[in-house]
Amino acid sequence: MHGIVAVIPARMGSSRFPGKPLAPLLGRPLIEHVVRRAEMCEQLDAVYVATCDEEIREVVEGFGGGVIMTSPRHERAGDRVAEAAEHLEGEIIVMIQGDEPMITPDMIEAAVAPMLHDSSVECLNLARRIVNRDDYLDRNTIKVVTNIHGDALYFSRSPIPLIEFDSVEYRPVLKQVCVIPFRQRSLREFTRLAPTPLERAESIDMLRIVEHGGRVRIVEIEVDTHAVDTPDDLRLVESLMKNDRLILRYGV
Repeated sequence: MHGIVAVIPARMGSSRFPGKPLAPLLGRPLIEHVVRRAEMCEQLDAVYVATCDEEIREVVEGFGGGVIMTSPRHERAGDRVAEAAEHLEGEIIVMIQGDEPMITPDMIEAAVAPMLHDSSVECLNLARRIVNRDDYLDRNTIKVVTNIHGDALYFSRSPIPLIEFDSVEYRPVLKQVCVIPFRQRSLREFTRLAPTPLERAESIDMLRIVEHGGRVRIVEIEVDTHAVDTPDDLRLVESLMKNDRLILRYGV
């Protein structure tokens, strides 16, 4: 039985960047970077890509990655991962978005650690401090605010909390980093819950849990990371990853 398994949802039909998983990044498809870097995490027993697209399956299997085919009907990455997880026996399923090519093994370990030490944590989401105003205002950057216990109060594409960004008096403004471990039972429950109004309005999976009264633990990390939402993001990430030490382990 696999104890901790990563599932990477990916599809060709992104509205903001069609074909994104196969977009070239430093000589390899974007999705390959995500898979290979996740596979470096020793805490993971297996890594799979969950997709509904044959093009993605062929590419992933071509570089030796594992694939689970899923329905094309899913609107949310969480639902795609939940379907894939039906074929797995892991106690913890780590959803890693396929547009996070700067993922590191340390990030995955930081996400899983609280779940290994606290059985009450059913779902967790990494977050990173936003350090510039452009990210704060960018609708593609998902912001999150927490309560005093570190659980998510709300996720939004709008700039939240509404503050003077340069103020040093407020605690850090955080962005979602899409490394999201679920306990297997909680992932099954997630996909059984009805989609919620704010989830649809914001197009953010985690709001389904929050709106139904569940808890999402937020853990801040110090690792610099940038998701790829647009072609401009791809060019930025390519420049950020040129001297990345992990790439040396699988080549470019």
